[in-house]
Amino acid sequence: MRNDKENIIVNKTFDFALKIVEFLENLYGTRKFPLANQIFKSGTSIGANAWEAQNAESKAYFIHKLKIAAKEADETEYWLLLCSKSP
Repeated sequence: MRNDKENIIVNKTFDFALKIVEFLENLYGTRKFPLANQIFKSGTSIGANAWEAQNAESKAYFIHKLKIAAKEADETEYWLLLCSKSP
């Protein structure tokens, strides 16, 4: 059962996903669809995994989901860097 307490990680990753969506609205205007799709997938997955971790059935599963979120954050950083360096 989800804990109703304030969770800064869940809140910040949700806010980040909203910013990703906003950023992509502009990126789609540049017609960089493949890059935008990659950023959307990894950028919103961070929060989805952090959210899912809140319902973990074990400590190991909780850690696993947060590690996936960290990997997705690294991937998102890569795609955003590529986006910033591409013409």
